[in-house]
Amino acid sequence: MTIHYDISRFTDMDIYLFKEGTHTKLYEKMGAHFMERDGARGVYFAVWAPNAERVSVRGDFNDYDTHRHPLRLREDGSGIWEGFIQGVEAGLTYKYHIVSKFHNIVHDKADPFAFYAEVPSNSASRIWELDGYGWNDGGWMQTRALHNRHDAPVSVYEMHLGSWRRKVEESDRYLTYRELADELVAYLKEMNYTHVEFMPLTEYPYYGSWGYQVTGYYSATARYGEPQDLMHLIDALHQNGIGVIMDWVPSHFAVDMHGLINFDGTALYEHADPRQGYHPEWGSIIFNYGRNEVRAFLISSALFWLEKYHIDGIRVDAVASMLYLNYAREEGEWVPNEHGGNENLEAVAFLRQLNAAAYGAHPDIMMIAEESTAWPMVTRPIEVGGLGFGFKWNMGWMHDTLAYMHRDPVYRQHHHDQLTFSMWYAFDENFMLPLSHDEVVHMKGSLINKMPGDTNQKFANLRALYGYMMAHPGKKLLFMGGEFAQYAEWAYKHSLEWHLLEFPLHQGLQKMMAELNRLYRSEPALYLHDVERKGFEWIDDADYSHNCISFMRKSENPDETVYVVCNFADETREGYRLALPEGGEYVEIFNSQAKAYEGWEIGNEGVLYAEETPLCGRPFSLAMTLPPMGVVYFKKLIAQ
Repeated sequence: MTIHYDISRFTDMDIYLFKEGTHTKLYEKMGAHFMERDGARGVYFAVWAPNAERVSVRGDFNDYDTHRHPLRLREDGSGIWEGFIQGVEAGLTYKYHIVSKFHNIVHDKADPFAFYAEVPSNSASRIWELDGYGWNDGGWMQTRALHNRHDAPVSVYEMHLGSWRRKVEESDRYLTYRELADELVAYLKEMNYTHVEFMPLTEYPYYGSWGYQVTGYYSATARYGEPQDLMHLIDALHQNGIGVIMDWVPSHFAVDMHGLINFDGTALYEHADPRQGYHPEWGSIIFNYGRNEVRAFLISSALFWLEKYHIDGIRVDAVASMLYLNYAREEGEWVPNEHGGNENLEAVAFLRQLNAAAYGAHPDIMMIAEESTAWPMVTRPIEVGGLGFGFKWNMGWMHDTLAYMHRDPVYRQHHHDQLTFSMWYAFDENFMLPLSHDEVVHMKGSLINKMPGDTNQKFANLRALYGYMMAHPGKKLLFMGGEFAQYAEWAYKHSLEWHLLEFPLHQGLQKMMAELNRLYRSEPALYLHDVERKGFEWIDDADYSHNCISFMRKSENPDETVYVVCNFADETREGYRLALPEGGEYVEIFNSQAKAYEGWEIGNEGVLYAEETPLCGRPFSLAMTLPPMGVVYFKKLIAQ
């Protein structure tokens, strides 16, 4: 196999955009690509290593010899090494052998732009083609904007592929992408979820990092199958009307030496100064967002998943760690910006460029920020000073709500503000309400075990939490297992506790979640104005002595208004009055304590009549039975 240097995938414009940091499709140029030269098929290799003395390709096709296939450095100052090798076939493994100009450092590196890799703990890249898959999701792709808009119902099932279900009878192995295409799709449809969010799918060495310590930003992890198998899974989800969100990690990368770290013997992708380039909380490496080529690498990765895998949304991990130079650092352990502040101005510019590129190419997607601070305008347009995300996780709501629910009902009245405070800022950003994997790991316990009381009280509390969450403004996200009250804290090496569905309380909760998702999707008032104040109105936010709140969710049509009453006390309230703007007949459309959900069968059957009894500044009110630790929804009956 001879190597040739008279063939390239780069134009002058490609090099210009790469150096400028604005190239958004580097995956079409860099890495390993099949091409033809003089009618002979082979593979063109290109890798960025500006501080290398020598670079060669070693792999299955040359017995991993470091001398037989040296690449040649382009003469345009790009730092790109390239070469064409005839006769190389798909599936073969390879690495780049890099000899640095400095200190005689020698590395064997996986291809940063590889489309596929060996199954970890092996670490070589694989030569692979992505264009052979025939997509059948054209209908979804043409209309997905309707599913991803701010005024659409969005209920997300967050999951880790390897621990959702496992084949216990087959050495407890995890399911493949293709097996998931059958089992997961059927489950999500049964549960009425609109979207699924996968924890990172990019290749990563250590299984215990759950995918958040990345080495392959263009490689679908080989643990569950081939790239086309993942495409099949996404295709199946789309054909069944389910959107796909992927966690993506541009905040830091793995320290494993076959990855990006010290790539050409220098801090190429990262900062050389550990005060800027090392992440003390996660023991990982921080990207240098001020380097043009690094920004192009990352933005091209995001666009790659959107374009090649038809991903519908990207949830950007750990945005707060990117925005603050002193994140997880003590005084003296970080370098201030040019103005002396702690804002990472280069990361801010990168995030704006990322969102502009993603939405510019695909305006029908979602860009979601996991941002846990009060950084302003995360979801506001770039042109007015925002970061340009579509949604932001509402971590404040999550922390306050879980803290409130963890308390014994006797003490909740003294912490009523933990229920009501979120409405002061609920529309400052476009929020998503997350009960994510982060809340059920690291000794935090499962959601059901965060609830106080005996078993029946725990389940009542959890049903009430979900009923409240689904009515609160903001899109919804729940981590797998929470929908049926998994008892154990999530463990990435094991399947969810599906056997618990043999028991009525767990069955009832799962049934309630499926019904809540269906109701949420069918009632425009519950989602249409999630990011606008006009979709919400307090009825009574001050009934702290009873641990009660009540509010309206509204659409453009007053007949669609949903009236929500929450009782977080362990006491039934007979004759509890709900203030209403108009008289007429009302009916209960949801009750978290319904018998069908294994609740305590306390509620309101039949029609309730609003009387001309003023309350809370409204001319009418109705008397109801308010179940303990229960959430109920009402609607007005409209004459046909």
